[in-house]
Amino acid sequence: MNAVAREFAVADRLYARRRLLNGFALTLSCAAAVFGLAFLGWILWTLVTKAIGGINPALFTQMTPPPMEEGGLLNAFFGSAVMCGLAIAIGTPLGVAAGTWLAEYGNARKAGTVVRFVNDILLSAPSIVLGLFVYTLIVMQTGGNFSALAGAISLAFIVLPVVVRTTDEMLRLVPVQMREAALSLGVPQWKVIVQVLYRSASAGIVTGILLALARISGETAPLLFTAFGNQYWNADVMRPMASVPVVMYQYAGSPYETWQQLAWAGALVLTVFVLLVSLVARALLLRKRVAND
Repeated sequence: MNAVAREFAVADRLYARRRLLNGFALTLSCAAAVFGLAFLGWILWTLVTKAIGGINPALFTQMTPPPMEEGGLLNAFFGSAVMCGLAIAIGTPLGVAAGTWLAEYGNARKAGTVVRFVNDILLSAPSIVLGLFVYTLIVMQTGGNFSALAGAISLAFIVLPVVVRTTDEMLRLVPVQMREAALSLGVPQWKVIVQVLYRSASAGIVTGILLALARISGETAPLLFTAFGNQYWNADVMRPMASVPVVMYQYAGSPYETWQQLAWAGALVLTVFVLLVSLVARALLLRKRVAND
């Protein structure tokens, strides 16, 4: 009985020690979470309080103004929409095609490992490096001609690795049995990919595209070297074009209160846009999980 009692006592001490360590780790985790959320709340509160005064119809209906005058960000919103749309249009087909090759053909080849490694490097590359690359590749080769097309290409380099990684991961999550069942019926592999695999992985692929859109919508550095900016309305993609991040960068450091107010207002609109895109992406993933369950 004494031996059994000693074993129970040792077990009780071990259990108490584990509970103490678990409580300590849980307390540190909660403190870290509260610390991070507090700073996030502080940032959002500062953004809202400083930007709410600039949210008015003129923000969406008037052009960027000269110093000391009232105006809006209509041309900047249009420019951001055009360049982000072009970047998605360029990067998405290439990314989906490359991700499909990796998932369906590159797994058994050494080239697939090399492509994944290079894609991971591109995924983590600083955006300013991509902007400098496009500046050297396009802007300098055209006599220093800044353009919205060059800006869209620089953003497409950011979209591409995100879509490649997402497409690759989502297609590899599709059960092998679905591929084998379709192939056993004599269906060509390209039809299996288009009609079976893409349908199964569509929610995840679209989520990756939306996340890429949310990321490029706030990029400033690549556009400084490529699209540059334009104070006036411009719908020609071969000429410089305004964008919200670049206008924010220029106006936030200016000495004019009207420009600073526009910069804060643009930051708030951009934040809300990224939030909405992220919520849509989360909703698509949740819908896929519910459908799978």
